[in-house]
Amino acid sequence: MKHEDIWRALDTLAAENGLSASGLAKRAGLDPTTFNPSKRRMPDGHARWPSTESLAKVLNATGASLEAFTTLVTGARALTTAALPRSVARRIPLIGLAQAGGEGFFDDGGYPVGGGWDEVSLPEIADPNAYALEISGDSMDPVFRDGDVVVVSPAAPIRRGDRVVVRTTGGEVMAKQLTRRSARRVELKSLNPSHPDYGFDLSEVAWIHRIVWASQ
Repeated sequence: MKHEDIWRALDTLAAENGLSASGLAKRAGLDPTTFNPSKRRMPDGHARWPSTESLAKVLNATGASLEAFTTLVTGARALTTAALPRSVARRIPLIGLAQAGGEGFFDDGGYPVGGGWDEVSLPEIADPNAYALEISGDSMDPVFRDGDVVVVSPAAPIRRGDRVVVRTTGGEVMAKQLTRRSARRVELKSLNPSHPDYGFDLSEVAWIHRIVWASQ
């Protein structure tokens, strides 16, 4: 068990509940800064681990079991459906991927806004800012086909290999696979080999959100 695995699991648990790290701490009755990145290292650079009391409060506040949290620590990218609290099906905003580059659909933070969205009903999506896009084109064949609907979570943590939706500062929106993200650059892959891959400087990227569900 590694220091970064524990913190990644906490970040994932926060995202599964539609929360930031500070929001998770606040829900658990802790100081809102308890889980902030700046608190994960001591002033001398040594690793700081969350206390067992803090972890117990988080599990109690989110309803997650210790077993479910352990799966996140050992590498799971999300809680299984069985591990999530039961919830009523909810409706989330939906637009076509080709529309998404237009003005008025996202705010400056990358969250869906405006009245031009349709809706789709889906259960078990914890992120309150989740939204759906309808895929257009064949650049992600055979994983995502033209007309498939994908659900996107702005709160979900992102790692290399994840399928993501990216918006550039020029207004272009695309669904791709994240192959590399450094401090300066993002590399994206089209799963269909007949389409080009892309690379952007971070200054050219407005936001990156993870695809957490897709219709098949």
